[in-house]
This record gives sequence, structure tokens and C-alpha cells, in this order.
Amino acid sequence: MPELPEVEFARRSLVRWFRGRRLVRAEADQHARTFRGAKVSDFERLSGALEAATRRGKYLMLAFSDGRGVVAHLGMTGKFVKRPAGVVEPYSRARFVLDSGDVIHFRDPRLFGRIEPAPAAKLPEVEAVAALGLDPLVDGLSPAQLKGAVGSSRQDLKVALMDQSRLAGLGNIHAAEALFRAHLHPARKPQSLSDAEWAALAKAIRDGIAFALDAEGDGEEIEYVEEPGANNPFLVYGRAGEPCPRCKTTVKAFTQGGRTTHYCPSCQPKRPAKAATRTKKRTKR
Repeated sequence: MPELPEVEFARRSLVRWFRGRRLVRAEADQHARTFRGAKVSDFERLSGALEAATRRGKYLMLAFSDGRGVVAHLGMTGKFVKRPAGVVEPYSRARFVLDSGDVIHFRDPRLFGRIEPAPAAKLPEVEAVAALGLDPLVDGLSPAQLKGAVGSSRQDLKVALMDQSRLAGLGNIHAAEALFRAHLHPARKPQSLSDAEWAALAKAIRDGIAFALDAEGDGEEIEYVEEPGANNPFLVYGRAGEPCPRCKTTVKAFTQGGRTTHYCPSCQPKRPAKAATRTKKRTKR
């Protein structure tokens, strides 16, 4: 599923593709589930230059010079791809036709993605966007910010990290990767973390996002790790049964919050580390 880094890649691609171009026509399948709850006709009225492309969590916000805009969520398999005029793109649910003749397709095989038209000035107020919590790239992510956003949750730590109302953008992949980098077990409770562990986790989240963005580079089209034949660049996600890249212990997996969680039982102990205490032995006289 596309998470913060993958959606940020989509945002940067759209900025690049629209640069110096104008939208001359927006098209969509009339019965596409992509527009559930919204009017396709509102989408088809879009026109002009792309004035702003922003992202919060896993949501994209595109504002056009005609005063209209859209909020887009990529769902499980959605992605934006650019094709020359006349090229048929499988699973294309909506299209931006540029004045160059190129077409930007919203490709979504499983139809879990969503596009919601809204006035450009009102995009941040769309209900799904307004409900989002702290965004690690947009808002920054200090240890104090992370603890403030997640620390009060009574859920398992990994599940709490995936709560979009607390921390926007992390999903199954990047939550697991961050916990591995920070040496934290996914089933720890947020209240059990020390200040040093919050600092390690904040750094791990930032590092994991930077790693994923660097791995994608400046390519024209993103490839998701779940796609057939795709390379898996991640340290622990999807590697159950393989040796841990740090300690060579076999990576394990278990079901958590309805999702498969990957972790190293040696590098990520379930119990928090305790400071060693020294006791003095008294000798009997």
C-alpha cells in the first residue's frame, strides 16, 4: 500500500509533469468507484495550470488555476503514470489531458483509491484531510512531537503508529521498518517507552522515510514492493524466514491489528530494557 514516501513521490512526479503545462481536459470513467460520494462532473470541470500540489499523510491535494481542485488517495494499488497521447493504460480510472498531448492516468487496479473534487481553497478542510494527525515531513518530527502524538495511545506501539489521526503517513511497511531501526518490539505499549526510546523512534521514522525516498530516486514511475517481480529494498518488512540483516536471527511475523507484522525477536525484545542495578553483598561476621 502506498504510504508517505510513495505518496510524496507521486506529488513530486505530478509537479514535474505539470510544469509549464496546462490541463485542457479531465476525464473519468462514469461509474468508477474512485469517485464514491462525489460527482464525476465536478472532476471533469477542472482546467488550467497546476498552482499547488501538496501532501498530508497519504493524501494529495491538487489546486488548479481555475479555482478548483481535488483530494486524491492512492488506496492499495493506485498510482499516477504519464503516457503519450493515444496509449491505452490498463486500469485507468481518471485522466488529466495536458496541452502537450500527454495524459496523466490515475491507475488503480483494485479500485481502493479515491478522488474527491473540492474548491482549491477548501482542500485542507476536506473531512479526511482535516482529521489527519502530525505529518513527519510537513510538521517535522521531534521526540517530543512523536511522544505527544502517540504516547497516550493504549494500543500496541505499531498499531498506534499507524493511527492516521495521531501520525499521518505511516502504514504497515514504514511502521515496521521504523520499529526495527529503533530496536523496539511492535507489541510494546507507548507508555512503556523511555525518553531515549522516543528519540530513537523519531530518528528511525525520519531515516526510514528518507531511505524510501532515496530508493525511489527520480524515476518516471514508482514500483510498489507488492507488485510481481518487484525488488524489496526494506530491512525487515516482507522478510519472514530470512536472516536479520543485523544479527542473523530469523525474522518472524505475526498478525497485529489485522495486518502482518515483521520483526527480529533478538534485535526487538518485547520487554523494555532495564537499567542494571548493583546490590552490595554483606558479609557475615
